[in-house]
Amino acid sequence: MTPGRTALRFSAHEPAMSPVTLIQHLAESLVDRPSGVEVRELDGSPSKIIELRVDAGDLGKVIGRRGHTARALRTVLAAACARAGRRYVLNIADE
Repeated sequence: MTPGRTALRFSAHEPAMSPVTLIQHLAESLVDRPSGVEVRELDGSPSKIIELRVDAGDLGKVIGRRGHTARALRTVLAAACARAGRRYVLNIADE
């Protein structure tokens, strides 16, 4: 593990991590500049939208080759929210 970063700990006795916090932590772990990661929750219908913004130099690390990393982030988000019956959509902003 990289110095200065905390490990995620999952337990059946702890409350679930919020989807915004989950995406924030995963994105910060992927990029070179964690301070440039911004995550916002937006209202959408019928699902909520999580908007992820990173520095332009780190955008490729969040998207990955052929979009594999972005797809993995969306899969983890869907799995984390499925138990609670909520639906979130991850939007990676490229501006």
